[in-house]
Amino acid sequence: MNNQATLSTMRKLSLWGMAQHFESLLRLPLDQHPTTDMVVAQLMQAEDASRQHRKTQRAIREARFRYQAAIEEIHYLPDRNLDKNQLHRLADLSFINRAENILITGATGCGKSFMASALGYQACQMGLRVAYFSLPKLFQKLHLAQADGSYLKEMTKLEKQQLLILDDWGLQALSLTERLTLMQIMEDRHGRSSTIITSQLPVSAWHDFLADPTLADALLDRLVHHAHRIELKGESMRKRMKGEEKTRQ
Repeated sequence: MNNQATLSTMRKLSLWGMAQHFESLLRLPLDQHPTTDMVVAQLMQAEDASRQHRKTQRAIREARFRYQAAIEEIHYLPDRNLDKNQLHRLADLSFINRAENILITGATGCGKSFMASALGYQACQMGLRVAYFSLPKLFQKLHLAQADGSYLKEMTKLEKQQLLILDDWGLQALSLTERLTLMQIMEDRHGRSSTIITSQLPVSAWHDFLADPTLADALLDRLVHHAHRIELKGESMRKRMKGEEKTRQ
């Protein structure tokens, strides 16, 4: 089999990483070709890296993050009340192994969703299952699922996520059905997996937001107990970034 036939076979078998690396080897001068055992090792490594990259990109697409974000892009400005050491500890994702939650609160535009997305991206890169939802849109999705008979399937998907990010917590009042659904989601995840919540409301106002003392006590006990809290402050990051762009122009 000649080299072009070998390349065609690799692509036919969906060995994309291997094919790309083999093609790059063919472009090398003959005196720079590695030994046979090195070629085999390099091809295997290239295929493994390619598959891992595709798996990560698929996980990111399926998570449906609001922002494309990375931990390295977070700004630690003095007025943000952001502890760099705390965030770096969270970025190692050991909180997920311990099934702990993260609660991120602060005013509109202060970077809550970006930070949650950055942690979610980090989890995808580590091969974990992640889902990102605006809470109102999640309830819309579950309402439609009840209508078409896929509700249990959707709830099972949520339960299986190793990290669930719920954005826009407290943005609008919840119906009794939505409060009960939220309780079921948290009960399914309690002690098994992690949830990140972002909210404009301080945690102290969540009890009133849930508008049912008994249910609020039970839900917040599962959510807030042993949770990591990040209370962002300062000027809106969106306004700050726009101001910096104008200055550069």
